[in-house]
Amino acid sequence: MQNSFDISTLIFALLAAFVVWKLRSILGARTGTEKPPRNPFIAGEPTPPKRPGEGDGKVIPLPGASAPIAQSGAVDPASRWKPYAEPGSKAWAGLDAIAAADRSFEVKSFLEGAKTAYEMIVIGFADGDRKMLQNLLDKSVYDSFVAALTEREKRGDKIETSFVAIDNGAIADAELNGRTAEIAVRFSAQIITATRNAAGTVIEGNPEQVVEINDTWRFARDIGARDPNWKLVSTGDQH
Repeated sequence: MQNSFDISTLIFALLAAFVVWKLRSILGARTGTEKPPRNPFIAGEPTPPKRPGEGDGKVIPLPGASAPIAQSGAVDPASRWKPYAEPGSKAWAGLDAIAAADRSFEVKSFLEGAKTAYEMIVIGFADGDRKMLQNLLDKSVYDSFVAALTEREKRGDKIETSFVAIDNGAIADAELNGRTAEIAVRFSAQIITATRNAAGTVIEGNPEQVVEINDTWRFARDIGARDPNWKLVSTGDQH
């Protein structure tokens, strides 16, 4: 009986070891070096995701904190914002003020992040991704987006949107209001978009036609906050 018990125990132990080994080979073991979930607002990722929320664990600058000041500190102040703004313009002065208050600010990284955020927000709105939108939008803008989403869902409408091309964006305005940095960016993009009703009939747009859209979006960030994220505060030139 004792031998039978020992053999059974050994067999079960071997089976358990095999199962653990198989699971590790399929799922992989955590090493402690895994990348954290992707944050779309810190400098360093110029490549936009295929779909909102997907990423490689790094973060990009939707207007965000970015390169160390050492990179921009050596640049001639008389040309530091070329070709992003006109010398002597309000935008130029605003970028100067923002960079002086936030020494991590770097305009190229900001524009790369703004471009990525623009695409993510447009696709996120089409998909009804409230969680993603909440991370990128100011509360008032988020509330208006959610109201539009709710009405659309009540009707049973769905939007299909895909980007064909998008420019890198251009600085339309920049200013520092107290501790709040604001930058308006002009975008020009080519997209395919169509809205279908509950029956699947196209009621707006064309799923086979590329259209050009031009938008000016304003992003803001509290430079005194630890959060490096910038958020969309308006979709026009208004403050």
